Amino acid sequence: MDIRFDDKVAVITGAGGGLGRSHALEFARRGAKVVVNDLGGSVDGSSGKSQAAEDVVAEIRGMGGEAISNAASVTDDAGVEGLISQTLEAFGRLDVLVCNAGILRDKTLQKMPLDDFEAVMNVHVMGTVKPIKAAWPVMREQEYGRIIVTTSSSGLYGNFGQSNYGAAKMAVVGLINTLKLEGQKNNIRCNAVAPVAYTRMTSDLFPPEAEMLATPERVTPAVIYLASEEAPTGTILCAGAGAYAKTEIVESQGVFLGDQAQAEDIAAAWAKISDMSDGKALFMGGEQTGKFFEMAAKK
Repeated sequence: MDIRFDDKVAVITGAGGGLGRSHALEFARRGAKVVVNDLGGSVDGSSGKSQAAEDVVAEIRGMGGEAISNAASVTDDAGVEGLISQTLEAFGRLDVLVCNAGILRDKTLQKMPLDDFEAVMNVHVMGTVKPIKAAWPVMREQEYGRIIVTTSSSGLYGNFGQSNYGAAKMAVVGLINTLKLEGQKNNIRCNAVAPVAYTRMTSDLFPPEAEMLATPERVTPAVIYLASEEAPTGTILCAGAGAYAKTEIVESQGVFLGDQAQAEDIAAAWAKISDMSDGKALFMGGEQTGKFFEMAAKK
């Protein structure tokens, strides 16, 4: 299957370098018209400028592709509305949105100023919500859309010193878990990519030898697949160093302890409650409710 994006338009946030740049170039190679959004800031989110986005646009145009740059902050309401308006004015539609922009402010929670926690949450969570919110009506009207958010193993599994980043990256999983349901009738598919890549943001977290192994270009195929016509929805696809894996949130079958159950009963039944051998991934929250009511009705 040859995945192409001819006559489609892709918006990538945080595309001035690293993962976003890699995604933007590959979408362009596959025929998409690309909107390269990047504030141009430092890793901690300060000192923004637009040159990074313009440089990627020049690369795309240099290989014969179509692209425009945008320097709006993904946390700025007017800037995000302008990003979507600029896209429609230039290309007339919006098919793919990749929410990739991010910052890091790592410290243990004890040492972390609340301002640093809020800043990371704002960029990664609201900086994902705001572009999606602005793009959603366009995709609904088209009856077509592909949205990819960027999560992380720090959110899925935890990472020392990244409570702010981990909380934000798990939050965007919760976001797509609901949007996959809200977008079904309009053919809007919402997925998450969890990258392992050596970039400016992660260079302090990886050994030097990772630079050659965990390149952004080895994550991008996952994003391209999740943006394709045949993409799944509600999927977390992990990618790095040429390896790919799917993550699921799985719930055990559990046990029914009755309406008089006490904490001691949970302790006594813990082995059974936490037995994941018959675990199942649920597609929506109501399935859990239905399961619990069914278990209660059988007793």
